Amino acid sequence: QLQLVESGGGLVQAGGSLRLSCAASGRAFILYGMGWFRQAPGKEREFVATISWNGGSTYYAESVQGRFTISRDNPKTTVYLQMNSLKPEDTAVYYCAASTEVGGSKTMEKYNYWGQGTQVTVSS
Repeated sequence: QLQLVESGGGLVQAGGSLRLSCAASGRAFILYGMGWFRQAPGKEREFVATISWNGGSTYYAESVQGRFTISRDNPKTTVYLQMNSLKPEDTAVYYCAASTEVGGSKTMEKYNYWGQGTQVTVSS
């Protein structure tokens, strides 16, 4: 079992930045690839970014490429999502997730554990 708790969401103006954190507890954090997903009102949950177990490999959705950066600190059992140049269309609940695919994955079904989510609102 792995417990995930997100933090760092909030209200920001367009063009601003936020850093989300996801603290993990329970089973060995390094056994998991990690990902961030988001769900906007009335829309399906979508992939944002993923990172391999050692941070050596990352992959991003096209919509956030070049603006968002995923990273992890294994000794602190925490994964981060640095979000820059935020746009109103980035408004969503952001979820952290853990996958036994150690290389990470962009496929939601590959994830075994999910956090409760943190709200990000970008005003225009």
